[in-house]
Amino acid sequence: MNDVRKIHIIGSVASGKTTLARKLSQGLHIPYYELDNVVWERHQAGDIRRTEEERAEYLKQVVKKEGWIMEGVHNEWWVEESFRHADVIIFLDTKYSIRTYRIIKRFILQKLRLEKSNYNPTFRIFFKMFKWNKYFEENGKPHFFQAFEEVQDKVLKVSTVKELEQKLHSLRSTSQVEDK
Repeated sequence: MNDVRKIHIIGSVASGKTTLARKLSQGLHIPYYELDNVVWERHQAGDIRRTEEERAEYLKQVVKKEGWIMEGVHNEWWVEESFRHADVIIFLDTKYSIRTYRIIKRFILQKLRLEKSNYNPTFRIFFKMFKWNKYFEENGKPHFFQAFEEVQDKVLKVSTVKELEQKLHSLRSTSQVEDK
C-alpha cells in the first residue's frame, strides 16, 4: 500500500470502519475523515446538518488533498467523487451478528463514558443503529455494488482486518513479481 494515498472505507454501522481508518492513518501517516462529520457540523450545543452545498464543498476540499482516508456508511450520489478519486475502496462486509454485538457493546461503553462518541448516545440512536444496520444489509450493500459499477475494480471486499491484510500482502507480492 506504499503508493496508495487515497483510501475510501465503506461498511455498515459497527463494521470496524473507524477503527481501521485510525489504524491505517497512523501506519501510513495519512489523515482520516469520517463522512458523518462531512454531513454534520459538530458543536457542543448540538450537531447541525450541513446543506447539500456545504457538504459537497467540504468533501471536495478533502478529495483534492494529496492523501486521505475517508470512512463511512454513506453511498449516496454525493459520495461518488470520493469513490472516483480513491486509489482503493475497502468494503468491510463484517458479519451481521458481529455488527449487532458491537452496537450493543459500543452503546454500553459510551453510556459508561469509557468510549467517546461524536453524538449523544441516547436509546433513540441505539435503536436506530439496529435499523441502520439492517437497512445497510438489505439495501445499502446491494445499492453500492449496483450504483457504483465503474469503481468496482478498486474494491477490496473483506470480512475481517486479517482478510484485508492477507489480500494486501497478496497484492504486494503480485506487484513485486510484475515489477521484475
